[in-house]
Amino acid sequence: MEYQVPQFIEVEDKIFGPFTLKQFIYIAGGVGVCAIAFFYLPLIIAVIVALPIAALAGALAFYKVNNKPFEEILEAGFTYFTGGRLYLWRKEPKSDKEIAAQAARPAPVTADPVARQKLGLTSGKLHDLAWSLDIKSPGNPES
Repeated sequence: MEYQVPQFIEVEDKIFGPFTLKQFIYIAGGVGVCAIAFFYLPLIIAVIVALPIAALAGALAFYKVNNKPFEEILEAGFTYFTGGRLYLWRKEPKSDKEIAAQAARPAPVTADPVARQKLGLTSGKLHDLAWSLDIKSPGNPES
């Protein structure tokens, strides 16, 4: 017995002309709110109120970010701003003993550029050395 497998299941059906049901609802809602604003508010205020509403309705209906609908982006942003944060590391204040021990230690000596030049170390050579250690290590089976 043969069965036909549905194709293009991720594509929504066009119900209202070139629009899907979601797109039609977003556009109709935006037009309705803009019409109410124009009927009940003075013209200048209605334009100021209607432009962001029309832009939001258009973005919800048509705009995609990385092939995701704008409604998912809005939901993710809202969840991010209202949700709790998880901090895994917090710097704790140092105790008096740690401060005294740090003050007793000598300061680390940094290599000055003159000593570097005597050794013949440049940033390019250091980069090449680091690259060779990362890539050509004996434990790496790919080298």
